[in-house]
Amino acid sequence: MRNKILQKAGDMFLSLGFKSVTMDDIATEMGVSKKTIYKYFSNKVKLVEAVIEEFQIKIDEEILRVKNKNLNAIEEEFAVKAIFKDMFKNAKTSPMFQLKKYYPQIFEKLMEREVCTFEECNLDNLTKGKLQGLYRENINNNLISKFYFTLIFEIYETDIAEKNMQTLINLEYKVLEYHIRAIATPKGVEELENQLKLK
Repeated sequence: MRNKILQKAGDMFLSLGFKSVTMDDIATEMGVSKKTIYKYFSNKVKLVEAVIEEFQIKIDEEILRVKNKNLNAIEEEFAVKAIFKDMFKNAKTSPMFQLKKYYPQIFEKLMEREVCTFEECNLDNLTKGKLQGLYRENINNNLISKFYFTLIFEIYETDIAEKNMQTLINLEYKVLEYHIRAIATPKGVEELENQLKLK
């Protein structure tokens, strides 16, 4: 039952927003009593925390699956971006923006974990891209990773974040293109152009 609640709550939070969905709404949608929800989650904050934890686990699993495919570094970046595109396809506005606004403590915890995941993935990808001749040898991995991180997360710090999720995803792809063009060899640019056609 706990997993069913998390699944339903996650779907509703994404499509309707974290703030607007109540425990009553989730119970009604599931055809159970509110008491059943409270048996597993003592309040809405605990439920939001658990939903975010589930999202993180799914994202980590999907990223690992992509990493195990042995794609080239640029294919890999686009495959990881596609995970987020698919996961948040039903979200009307940015879940991160909503969390920051209405659940700042949960947002802070999420960001701590996101930073670690992002840096680990990105540094690994930069090393891989250099070995494959797709990224320039002379780039500073740590500095480039910080540049990319700043650009991606700045999107969610601006008014743009209040717009629909599709706009944000499109912007993330633009940032990814900008990032790769800045570090790619001619071979890498060619691969980037191929990926942009497939997107």
